[in-house]
Amino acid sequence: MLHTLLSSFDSKIETVDAHCDIPCGIYDARVVTYYAVSALRQMDILLSLKDKGLSETGFAMQVARNTAKKEEMAEKCKHETRIIWGDFMKPKNQEDMAKAHDLAHGIMLAGSAVKQDLHREDGLKLVDLANQFAEMFWASKGVKTKKVTTPYAPNVEVVEPVL
Repeated sequence: MLHTLLSSFDSKIETVDAHCDIPCGIYDARVVTYYAVSALRQMDILLSLKDKGLSETGFAMQVARNTAKKEEMAEKCKHETRIIWGDFMKPKNQEDMAKAHDLAHGIMLAGSAVKQDLHREDGLKLVDLANQFAEMFWASKGVKTKKVTTPYAPNVEVVEPVL
């Protein structure tokens, strides 16, 4: 009887997911920078398509695919930022909570700008904010960081923990 009652709600309850609401304690800001760099890479690909000599159909299909991926990567950057900001960055983990809020909000705005248009400077801003966020995150864990240039396009600097 209980199963029948609960089953009647199955179609009415929206499926949701989360990184981990236990909380599991596994947070890594490298994923934020990864998605920011991935969004920038998609922007670079899109900006270079006119020089590829594609047919009209091929061009349209490539634009559609890369635009979808650019927007997905920007949204994932925002999503991963929200997880770290909301689940990990508590007053006990963060001396300057105002900076955490400002950086997280900045990433939300920059990620939206990347999704809305195709200005490379928006992608660079997202990467820069993701790097600042990563520096703050690792500092809150007492982990030193270094900047390294990605060994793949777009060959930008990213913040990495010194492990």
